[in-house]
Amino acid sequence: MSRRPLDHIRNFAIVAHIDHGKSTLADRLLEVSGLVQRGVERTQLLDDLDLERERGITIKARAVRMPYERDGKTYILNLIDTPGHVDFTYEVSRSLAACEGALLLVDATQGVEAQTVANAYLAVEGDLELIPVLNKVDMQGARPDEVAEEIETVLGIDASDAVRCSAKTGIGVPEVLDRILDRIPPPIGDPDAPLKALLFDAVYDTYRGVIVYVRLIDGSLKAGQTVRFHKAGALHEVTEVGVLSPNRLKVDALNAGESGYLVASIKSLGDVKIGDTVTTHPPPPDLVPLPGYKEPRPMVYCGLYPTYPKDFEQLRKALQTLQLNDASFTFVPETSEALGFGFRCGFLGLLHMEIVQERLERDSDIDLVQTAPNVTYEVLKTDGEIVRVEKPSDVPDGNYVEEFREPIARCSMILPQESIGPMMQLSTERRGVYIETQYLSPTRVMLVFDIPLQEIVFDFYDKLKSATRGYGTLDYEVRGYQQGDLVRLRILVNGSEVDALSLICHRDSSSNRGRKVLKRLQKTIPRHLFQVPLQAAVGGKVVARENISALRKDVTAKCYGGDITRKRKLLEKQKEGKKRMKLVGNVEIPQRAFLAVLGGDDEDDRKGRK
Repeated sequence: MSRRPLDHIRNFAIVAHIDHGKSTLADRLLEVSGLVQRGVERTQLLDDLDLERERGITIKARAVRMPYERDGKTYILNLIDTPGHVDFTYEVSRSLAACEGALLLVDATQGVEAQTVANAYLAVEGDLELIPVLNKVDMQGARPDEVAEEIETVLGIDASDAVRCSAKTGIGVPEVLDRILDRIPPPIGDPDAPLKALLFDAVYDTYRGVIVYVRLIDGSLKAGQTVRFHKAGALHEVTEVGVLSPNRLKVDALNAGESGYLVASIKSLGDVKIGDTVTTHPPPPDLVPLPGYKEPRPMVYCGLYPTYPKDFEQLRKALQTLQLNDASFTFVPETSEALGFGFRCGFLGLLHMEIVQERLERDSDIDLVQTAPNVTYEVLKTDGEIVRVEKPSDVPDGNYVEEFREPIARCSMILPQESIGPMMQLSTERRGVYIETQYLSPTRVMLVFDIPLQEIVFDFYDKLKSATRGYGTLDYEVRGYQQGDLVRLRILVNGSEVDALSLICHRDSSSNRGRKVLKRLQKTIPRHLFQVPLQAAVGGKVVARENISALRKDVTAKCYGGDITRKRKLLEKQKEGKKRMKLVGNVEIPQRAFLAVLGGDDEDDRKGRK
């Protein structure tokens, strides 16, 4: 039998900016479909993680199956609730790959914002049917007509008949479901063909092994069947299949076009690759695996080390388990002379890094030491080889470097018109290059700058919120690498370089940046019996220096009367002793000193660039 539309199924996602009401609308849709009762269940039903509920944001995409009856026919609606923050764009792209359409949710009081634009473009690139929905129309400051005009102006999407609803009160929610059935095309598949399914997520269960979430393209899946994971080549016997409704619900079989989970007592985490194709065993001879997902490219790196060395293996297992549930997170083992054995971890952004660290500490109860975050650079060597630099110690010797390149991010900032001046000043201070200004409405504009990623990952978002009194929003996309006047700033303690404290920065700010690091070290490294020089150097040139003064004993305290030469003799003897001690003495650097460079840039760092 040939592949055909499966008219009783609709697969759709909800995409929006942060705090525009995605999770609340998902709650109302579950109520209208009859899965839950209002007031009985908790709010934000699809936000499982404690961190999601504490912060009020969605971190993990969640799928749920809803039955919906119209005109005597029962439909299956598969909803995926997606995150809104720029750091979790990869989660959104994975969710959209399993759908045929999406609800573009826009807050009727806030209008189109940065992630609204970014997520809408993701859906358009995926060739999905977009349905504009205006939320919070019951609020006093709602301006649905203006916002509908913004959607048409900025995104080029017809919003004249956009559904107007209130996810909080339930107004207009049934109309949203009807619009989904009318506008979103059904999936196309062949229920009688051999099994072909997309593995779009997974989670580790201590008792049941890896639980795999799949979207069936063709065929069917039931308990007792042997399946093959294409990339890993692993075979597993399925012990249970089910759907999320919204909790796991065991069913007899999953069919083409449906989404659900399978349990197969999978103990090896390496067998499960997000984006893999799940098929029958033996596989069909003409099998064409699904394209899967584009590998995410981490842009922010930092080192994670256990506070206690005995926790190293426990940390490794915790990272492997977390990576199963968060495919955009990467890690490799590394060793630091200062911090011992740990892992070099890659993240999509600073919030992503913060979330991963919190999840590790909560789920595995491990105390972590985190080094300063840095972005990825490229170095063109004199022999033509291009080297990726993920940490300062990877920078080749200056004699072999032809060109030092840094990642450039295209930043789209949506803000009130009166904030244009402060934001242009802030962007220019961060070495930004002006691209364009788009007027979304008489009071709101979109300002576009190309800014080095190094300049925005630390505190740019906080500065933006301050400059726009909380009304500004930011979305960025790394466009590529560009030559920059960058240097490796080496930190020397008592003449010895400390790799863990080295960093990469712009040449003009190296002196100020180095002095700031040395000032912090001066406060955290305890005094020794000899003077300890702290130096910041670029190549062989020292650009900043501070001293930690020596602990001194008053050797003349018991020298009463007599000639001045008696006191001078004692002081000279002390001086000679300190010289010998400095030659053979080791400087003890406490662990907190290695975190002294974590503060990122501040205004003092840019004096050389203004």
